[in-house]
Formats: sequence, structure tokens, C-alpha cells
Amino acid sequence: MNSQQTLTSHEKAVLLALKDSPKCTPEELSQTSKLKTETAMHAAFLLEDKGYVNVEDSVVKKYGLTSEGEEYAKNGLPERQIIDSISEPVPIEDLKQRFSPMMVGIATGWLLRKGWAVIDNGQMVPFSQPEPGIDEVLLGRLEGKTLSFEELENFEKVLKDLIKRKLVYEDEDKFRTIEITDEGLDIARSGLEIQEEITQLTSRLLKSGEWKNKTFRPYDISIPPKPVYGGKIHPYQRLLNQMRHIFLEMGFTEIKGDIVQSSFWNFDTLFQPQDHPAREMQDTFHLDSTAQLPEEYMSKVCAMHEYGGENESTGWGGKWCEEIAAKNVLRTHTTSVTIKYLADNPQPPVKAFCIDRAYRRETIDPTHTPEFEQLEGVVMDKDMSFANLLGCLTEFYHRMGFEDVRFRPGYFPYTEPSVEPEVYIEGMGWVELGGAGIFRKEVTEPLGIKEPVLAWGLGVSRVAMLKLGLKDLRELYRSDIDWLRQSEVFRL
Repeated sequence: MNSQQTLTSHEKAVLLALKDSPKCTPEELSQTSKLKTETAMHAAFLLEDKGYVNVEDSVVKKYGLTSEGEEYAKNGLPERQIIDSISEPVPIEDLKQRFSPMMVGIATGWLLRKGWAVIDNGQMVPFSQPEPGIDEVLLGRLEGKTLSFEELENFEKVLKDLIKRKLVYEDEDKFRTIEITDEGLDIARSGLEIQEEITQLTSRLLKSGEWKNKTFRPYDISIPPKPVYGGKIHPYQRLLNQMRHIFLEMGFTEIKGDIVQSSFWNFDTLFQPQDHPAREMQDTFHLDSTAQLPEEYMSKVCAMHEYGGENESTGWGGKWCEEIAAKNVLRTHTTSVTIKYLADNPQPPVKAFCIDRAYRRETIDPTHTPEFEQLEGVVMDKDMSFANLLGCLTEFYHRMGFEDVRFRPGYFPYTEPSVEPEVYIEGMGWVELGGAGIFRKEVTEPLGIKEPVLAWGLGVSRVAMLKLGLKDLRELYRSDIDWLRQSEVFRL
């Protein structure tokens, strides 16, 4: 196939236009080739890949005066106006009354910098009347017009000063030129013929036989096609969906709750003392609103905190404050959702989970963000044991693809016994992924719950980092289109 046969009709039109005008702008090329500007430039770029034309982009910087610069070009710079108005020492306070305080402030620095005056005992002491400075000359040249950098080359240093003073602005004019090469010119002179080209073979052309007398646009099958990326669910959302499906398959009910919770449901029902550090501003987002507390639970929760209620607990002692419990917060964990669900459903059996956002006052870094997803779950039924809790979590992590799971003793204010589940990651060792335990009676009895409650709160984002091979938690929330395109699509 010769070089002419590989050219499209648009490319031929561009070459023929450049044969008579070897160098032109996109607009000129469009006019001579009788193609739209966009079409002509597309053909020019294709010809550039083949070495037949050169497309060059250039940028010309230009400079003009701002509105403030125009004012000073007409009336003089602040330092010039002041130095011209005095011939002997003048108190600065008098100058502020004659001119504006702001103008005197600006002028003073430049008067000292240029050596036109000094300050002595609160007075402006002028020297002899100075000749116009190079900055004043430049303001005069730019007044009412714009000039290119080449026209102002001798003013380069003072130009930067005036730009910093916001008296001169810098702008750019972008130019593009298309120039035919010697090889392209040889082809253009070889007798190019522009014929109608068929870009797609249709059923009409086949049935009528017209295709036999048509010219088809050539295609270079050696050029690799652009990659095509199909639509897909965000990798993090796919992982959340996988966790959700696992618990649904295990017979759990998914629940939801409000982001704004009272301190009563977020802390007090979980037997966290009202002076616990977790309630302080460094951990919790406190709101300036309050909530109405549930009368049926309030007195029992109060008694449990103060003296242990009706069981063998001694409580936390001190005075439980209703006002503190009524204050609203952004939920620090989704346990506030599951504990309220248990209070509304105190009769066994209950198997529920919640995957949702929690909020804490954290400094943003590769492993912490102020808002994050948490996977919360509870099982309440007769004869539930600690072994059932470990078995449930082990099954979940196995279904998530973690082969080795173990549990380390832990401490949480509202569960006893408590554990922290860990999974083994090659190259990282054992990684802790959350907390779990059995709700203490101080939590369940005030809410009328008689049976044992298995509970857990798992860090979803940490699991996502392990599964997706990320080192920075913030990557889960960034709009990185390349990462999204290249992320693996996995079946649930």
C-alpha cells in the first residue's frame, strides 16, 4: 500500500491546502481546505504522526496595567505623589491627614527602599527631588496599551516588582501553526485525488452492490486501539456489598439509624461513665442541640451508673446528669444503632448488623479520617456463649478470604469478656481488625434484655486496605479515575 492509499480524504484536503500555503494557522487551514477547524486540525495531527506536517504551539506573554496601575500611571505612584508634595521634614501624621493612611503606609516603604527619604522622630525627611524611576517609565509605556515580553525585555526586573505590587498583570496569547514538511510537500505535488470514502459497510451497500464501485477509508490495523473501560461499582462499595451479603446469607437482619444520636444512646446505655475521655472534644463531635430522653429507660440507666441498679454491680458512683445524657453528638460508633434496636426488640432471638458511617475528631493521616465505615453486629438468644461469638466472627473472616484468624484478649467498657480479632497477612503478620465481646449486664438489664448478647464492631476501612492492597486510607475516597479503571472486578 503506497502512502497515498493510507491517507483519508480529510488528510488529502489538508495536504493540498498546505501545498499552496506551506505554513498557516488553524483558521487559515480551515478556510483553504474547506473543512471545519476541528476536522482540519484532527487531520493535521494524523499527518504529523506520519511525518507529513509539523504542528507547533507557541505562547506569547503580554503585559498591561491593572486599574490601580492605570491610576498611578496618570497621577503618579504613591511615593512620587508624597515626595513631590514636600520639600522639608513633615510629620507623618500630617501626611496621613493630607493623603489616606493606606497610601502613606504604602509610600513610606517605597520611599525608604528607593532612598528618596528617611524617617526621623516621626517625620518624613525628603532628599533632593528624584528623577523618574525605571518603574515610572514602564508605567508610562504601558498606559492604555499591552506590550509583549520582547518589547519589555529591558524592564524584566522592575516588571516583576510591579506585578508583585499588583499594578501590572501578565497574560498569555497562545498560537498554533501548521507547516508542511518536505516529504508532505512531495506527496501533495504527486497528484492527490480526493474521492468519496466509505467508512462503514452497511446492508444497503451490500444488497445494492454499490460497494463494488466505492472507495473505502483505509485503516492501519497495526495501531493499538484505545483501551475501553466498562462501568463498574467502586471497589470500596463492592467490598461493603460483599460484607453485607455475607451477613444476610448468615441469617442476619440489616438495620439503619440516625447519624445524630443523643449521648444517652451513644454513651450512657453502653455504661460509659459521663466523665469518660471518649466524651471529650478530641474524640467526639458535640452538637449544640439536645434530645428528649426515653422515660422508660432513663431511671434504670441512671441507677446503674450511680450505684449498680438491682444487680451485684457497684456502678460508677457519683451523680448521673440528665443534661449531659441529653446532649446530641455525631455518633462515634454504630453501636448506638444496635443498642437502640435491642431496646426496641428485647425478646430473643435477634440477629442484626449495621454497616454505616461513624464520626470521630481524628487528625487525617494515612490510617485515620474523621469519618469512617464501621460494621456492627449483635446476636441475642438463649444460651449464647463466648464460643458462639468467636465462631461467628471466624466464619465471617473466612468468607472474606482470610484463612488464618485468631483472637487476642481486649478491654471495652461495655463488654466482658472482650477480644480483638486478628487476621494473618503475608508480609505484615497479624493485623487487628476491630473489637468484640459479650455485653455486660450493666448494659442489657436497664433495657429489659434478659438473654446474653454477642456484640462486635469491626473496622471496615482497614479490611478494605488489606483486600485492595492500599497503604493510605484516603485513597478509598479519592476520585482517581486510573485506579478505578484498573481495579479488579470480583464476584460477590
